[in-house]
Amino acid sequence: MKFFSDLHIHSKYSRATSSRMDIDGITEMARLKGIKLLGTGDFTHPAWFAHLKEKLSYCDNGLFEYDKVKFVLTGEVNNIYTRDGKLRKIHNVIIAPCLESAEAITDFLSRYGKIESDGRPILAIDSEKMFERILEIDERNHLIAAHIWTPWFSLFGSKSGFDSIDECYGKHAQQVLALETGLSSDPEMNWMWSKIDAFTLLSNSDAHSPENIGREANCFDCEMDYDTVMRVIKAGDTNKFLFTVEFFPEEGKYHFDGHRACGLRLHPDEAKKKGNICPRCGKPLTIGVLHRIFELSDRKYGYVPERKIPFRKLVPLTEILSNAMGCGKNTKAVKSRYRDLITRLGTEFEILLDTPYEDLRRVTDENSADLIMKVRKGDVEVNPGYDGVYGEVRIGRSNGKKEKQQLELF
Repeated sequence: MKFFSDLHIHSKYSRATSSRMDIDGITEMARLKGIKLLGTGDFTHPAWFAHLKEKLSYCDNGLFEYDKVKFVLTGEVNNIYTRDGKLRKIHNVIIAPCLESAEAITDFLSRYGKIESDGRPILAIDSEKMFERILEIDERNHLIAAHIWTPWFSLFGSKSGFDSIDECYGKHAQQVLALETGLSSDPEMNWMWSKIDAFTLLSNSDAHSPENIGREANCFDCEMDYDTVMRVIKAGDTNKFLFTVEFFPEEGKYHFDGHRACGLRLHPDEAKKKGNICPRCGKPLTIGVLHRIFELSDRKYGYVPERKIPFRKLVPLTEILSNAMGCGKNTKAVKSRYRDLITRLGTEFEILLDTPYEDLRRVTDENSADLIMKVRKGDVEVNPGYDGVYGEVRIGRSNGKKEKQQLELF
C-alpha cells in the first residue's frame, strides 16, 4: 500500500501556530495534499490531548483515524539543559503507540516543565535521560531527532548542539528511530558525513499552519500500522520506504549564514573570511546549516551511500501558482486556483509528481503547467534563506549547477 506521511506537525496550542490547526483543519488539508498518515503533534499538551481523545478513533493497530486520515501520536519537545559546561537546546519528536503510553510520557515530562504552556514544551531534562525513561515506559515508544541542523535548537545545531549522536543520546543513541533533515538541508547534504550513515533520514513539515502540511514528507509502500511503519523507518528499508519529499534546501530559513538585523546573507566561505562576524555591526553571524555540515563532513558533495532512501525536491503548489500568476501565495486568486486544480486533477502530490503535462494544460494555463514541469526537472533558483529568513524561489532557472558550485567550494 503506497502512501504519504508527515510525522511532525503542530497544533493550535503551539506558539506562533494557526488557530486552524485543529483536527478538522489538519485533516482537510491532509486530504488535499494526499497525505494518509499524520503525526498528531503536541500530545503532551492537556487541551490538545483531550481534543485528540474526543475526535480520533482507535484503529486497533497503533494508529488512530479521523475522516479517512490516519494519525499516530507524536509530540515535539524542547530539551534545554547544560552538558559539559555548555547550554544545550535540543528538539526531539516523541512517538507513542497508544493513549496510555502517551499519558505516562506526559506525566513524566510534567516534572520538568509547564506542559500546559506550549504545545512544544520547554523541558529542563537531558535528552539522554528523557529518552531512557521513554523507553522504560513502553519499548514501542520512539524518538526522532528533529531538524538536526537548525542553528538554535537541534542535535547538530551550531549554537547549542553536539558533534555526534552518541554525545547527545549516550548508550541509547542507536535506538534513535531517525534523523529529521529539516527544511534547510536535504539527504544529499547529509550524505557528506559518514558518521550518520547508520541512521534513516526522515523528512517532515514541522507545519504551524494547514497550508504547510506536507511541504516535506515521506512515501511508503507497506502496511499502514504502527509497528510496520516504525520498523520500515528504523531499518531504512528501500523496498518499502520509497522516497522523501524535500524542500529545495536553499529555501529553508537557515541554509546560509547571516545576520537578519543587518539584512546580510553570506555563503559559508564568505562568512569564514569575515571571521563569522557581521561586517556591518560587529556581532556574531548566525552560522547556518550549510556551514555546519561542512564543519562536520568527511566526504565530497555528490557521494551516495549504499541503500539510501531516494528523494524528490518539490516546491509547494501554492508557491508555483504564485510564481505563475504574479501574486502572493496567500491571495484569494491563488487559493481559488489551487482548489480548482485539486478538484479537477487529484491531490497536490499527484499534481506535482505524476500528472502528465497534457492533463495539466487541459485544466490550467500554459504558464502554470510549464512551471510545474520545471519544478519536476529541478529548474528552480532560490535566493538562499538565512538567520530565520526564508529563501526566495524563482522557477525557470536551473539552480543545480549553482548549488553544486556552492557545495564544492569547500
